[in-house]
Amino acid sequence: MITRAELIAYLDEQLEVSRFQDYCPNGLQVEGKPEINTLVTGVTASQALLEAAVEHNADALMVHHGYFWRGEAPTVTGIKYQRLKMLINNDMNLIGYHLPLDAHSEFGNNVQLAKILNIEIDGFIAGTGEPAIGFQGKLATSQTLDEFSSYIACQLDRKPTIIAGHDRFIKTVGWCTGAAQGYIQQAAESGLDAFISGEASEQTTHLARELGIHYIAAGHHATERYGVKSLGEHLALKFGLQHYFIDIDNPV
Repeated sequence: MITRAELIAYLDEQLEVSRFQDYCPNGLQVEGKPEINTLVTGVTASQALLEAAVEHNADALMVHHGYFWRGEAPTVTGIKYQRLKMLINNDMNLIGYHLPLDAHSEFGNNVQLAKILNIEIDGFIAGTGEPAIGFQGKLATSQTLDEFSSYIACQLDRKPTIIAGHDRFIKTVGWCTGAAQGYIQQAAESGLDAFISGEASEQTTHLARELGIHYIAAGHHATERYGVKSLGEHLALKFGLQHYFIDIDNPV
């Protein structure tokens, strides 16, 4: 067991929240029980995840995608009302960490994805924020685009969208989980053979071809499962919490 205040203080320090200019509040987003014994983690605080957390008698739900995003309507109606009502009625804390969880050197989405895909990290992609959230590294052995994309599909249990940019083997790779396709130019300027993120838009196809870099859209959700799961497992061990990671399927 740990108090809510102790847990948030620990997380804020470990994730270095003060270093980031983010699109949403990081840390405690909705206040619930003052003491936490059972923690549920997941990618996005959807209604389905809230319901699953209630079924697991969670004292706190910790996610990568929480609430109160920059530019969203401030009114509490519709979906937002239903979600907040469930949290408040069940006295459940909602904790969210966005960019700090992408960037963390141990529990972060990018570090965890590198482990899953067996990429050796050797630095950051210039021009991907301060602190940088775009990583770069190399594969143990050079692979064709077909070989690497098949491996990604197997590891993430999701077939990626592939945009070929050249006909060379892949040795050096850049990546940034989630919706970071906009960093493809920075990846190309770093001389990388391929860049991985979660999503692809129409213009990304042309950029990949013209920049001469493979682009692999491996899924926003699929690339961001592992950070919050890893962090939850760490908290369970450190503070003796009951922890459940719940994966609400999302094909995007």
